[in-house]
Amino acid sequence: MSTGADAGAGGAARWATSVRRITPLAWPVFVGQASVLAFTTVDTVLLGRYAALDLAALAIGAAAYMTVFIGFMGVVLALSPIVGQLYGARQHEAAGRQAHQAIWIALGLSVVGSLLLAFPQPFLALARSSPEVEAKARGYLLALALSLPASLLFTVYRAFNIAVSRPKAVMVLQLGGLAFKLPLSAFFVFGLPALGGPATGVVGCGIATGIAMWAQCLLAWRLVRRDAFYAPFVLAGRGLHAPDARALGTQLRLGIPMGATIVVEITGMTFMALFIARLGATAVAGHQIAFNLAALLFMVPLAIGNATMTLVAQAIGARAAVEARRLGWHGLALALACAAALAALVYCGSESIIGLYTADAAVAAAALSFVAWLALFHLADAVQTVAAFVLRAWRIATVPLVVYAVAIWGVGLGGGWWLAFAAGPEWPSWMRGAPGFWIASAGSLVLTALALTGFMAWVLQPTSRARPAPA
Repeated sequence: MSTGADAGAGGAARWATSVRRITPLAWPVFVGQASVLAFTTVDTVLLGRYAALDLAALAIGAAAYMTVFIGFMGVVLALSPIVGQLYGARQHEAAGRQAHQAIWIALGLSVVGSLLLAFPQPFLALARSSPEVEAKARGYLLALALSLPASLLFTVYRAFNIAVSRPKAVMVLQLGGLAFKLPLSAFFVFGLPALGGPATGVVGCGIATGIAMWAQCLLAWRLVRRDAFYAPFVLAGRGLHAPDARALGTQLRLGIPMGATIVVEITGMTFMALFIARLGATAVAGHQIAFNLAALLFMVPLAIGNATMTLVAQAIGARAAVEARRLGWHGLALALACAAALAALVYCGSESIIGLYTADAAVAAAALSFVAWLALFHLADAVQTVAAFVLRAWRIATVPLVVYAVAIWGVGLGGGWWLAFAAGPEWPSWMRGAPGFWIASAGSLVLTALALTGFMAWVLQPTSRARPAPA
């Protein structure tokens, strides 16, 4: 009969094994996604030193772009758990055919998304910004409309490589894109007259992003054609498979609720920027800094969630249900531990961190009023993120969509709008105005984390009927 100590030692050993498996997949995803986020971070820092109006235009333009791109990206990312299960089952050529269908989905979504970005009036109407800021935001979004096809096609490459435990192949190209983007942004923003370039401010940031994304996409296609690793998947050499209604349906049935979930989640933040813009350029510039910091912190649970989903999906494909359940819980625990450490770091060093973004005292003060809630926001965000990824590995996305819509739109945006614009003087001043949005958003993520973790516990029961059969 085993003792409690033996059981504890066995549990610790299994935990350590899971961490050793998750970490090699998570850190390249973190580095790669941090480099993607750094695209906006670079632009935020450059424009913070260029002009407040351009920084405000970036906040509005980035909110519109992220709503479109990240929502459509979520649809394309349905490829990842599908390929992960097929890879775990050693059905390599079938995984390659799914990748080709994802390309068709990415191309179709690119047409719709580019039109939305080229004609962004619905987003701009929400912001109600000044004509000067609106004109700058329009130019920025037009440049990003031209880059969207490259971004979505690269998402196919990213989703496939993560699913087959090859995240470093994505990371290298994402780092290369950042290295290319940084000097391009500096050149276009400030002009560098010695090199003959006019200063274009925020519009130049969009141009630099477009050039970098197309270069990144073309390099990805070249690597797929030349790297022998991809040969068993038959990704290149026979042309693009024609659209397959059954395969497209499989991806869209998972991808549409995934994309809708991400849209709900991201609009919980991007619509904050559009509503806060009504309170003035200083408030929305401060929000842009706090949002960028929150997004940077989010890269850690995002990386752990991606790695955990990959391993869980592969275990499902290999018919190893016990291992799949264990990996899911261990990934959640790892994300929570990392989030607690990062939240404490940001809470204690918030003034120094905000000082890296801007020297404008008014903008810094606005950002600090938001960052005060960032620790709770990040802890809840980490838990709900990994829980959602584990559920996606089991091809479950509809229930999380309902949870997100109720909590993030209802409590987060609805509660934030009320605190910012409708709460009377009987409410404390620190809860009213722009900080009200951050208070309500933190509360909405706490509710989301509790609901998704509870649902995940139910799904992962050995006798649960909620899990669909593996591919």
